[in-house]
Amino acid sequence: VLDPLCYANLMVRLGYADGSVAGAVRTTADVVRNAIQIIGIRKPFKLVSSFFLMMLCEPFHSFKGGIIFSDCALVVDPSAEELSEIAMAAADSARQLLMEEPRVAMLSFSTSGSAHHISVDKVTAATKRVKELRPGLAIDGDVQLDAALVAEISERKVKGSEVKGKANVLIFPNLDAGNIGYKMAERVGGAVAIGPLLQGLKKPANDLSRGCSMDDIFNVIVVTVVQAQTETHQAE
Repeated sequence: VLDPLCYANLMVRLGYADGSVAGAVRTTADVVRNAIQIIGIRKPFKLVSSFFLMMLCEPFHSFKGGIIFSDCALVVDPSAEELSEIAMAAADSARQLLMEEPRVAMLSFSTSGSAHHISVDKVTAATKRVKELRPGLAIDGDVQLDAALVAEISERKVKGSEVKGKANVLIFPNLDAGNIGYKMAERVGGAVAIGPLLQGLKKPANDLSRGCSMDDIFNVIVVTVVQAQTETHQAE
């Protein structure tokens, strides 16, 4: 209990704090394990996953604003069921932080069955499960990145698209794709990456990189505050 990481999450669990931020001097494994054991997983989810809030605010960005990338830090090779949970949790994260309805793209190297592979089957099965559990959620899958973000391409490639090339939530099929994708957007595309942030917990608890800057810490604290405010309003 005297361990600061444990103590902080006990404060969150008991209601003396609304959220925790850690990781500047602790590993992601320590932060996530402690949050799962003490704060717990939020029903009906069965796993904790992560997301990055990617901010595109430069003049050269054709897409302006925030977009959710998930999962880019935790779940290495999710099953179809786990991928569907990641998608639903990320949709909730988008609703919390972007203040708009989520439009989810289940990314693949295939669009609408244009390729046949076991990894494509996983994405389509995950999409089907999300549609069954969240019938009002706008979601396309399997879909390639260009069809997820460009309306003209979506119109040509995705018959009956619900997202229509305007995705604000990108779900990657595995951690290889997610980690490469967010770093490509950050380092080559000039996006600001806030995270990794945790989703699927009963109360907010977020991670920092051990190489984090002061701006990184500030941004994660701000997101944690917004998550906590949303949780409080839902409880009321």
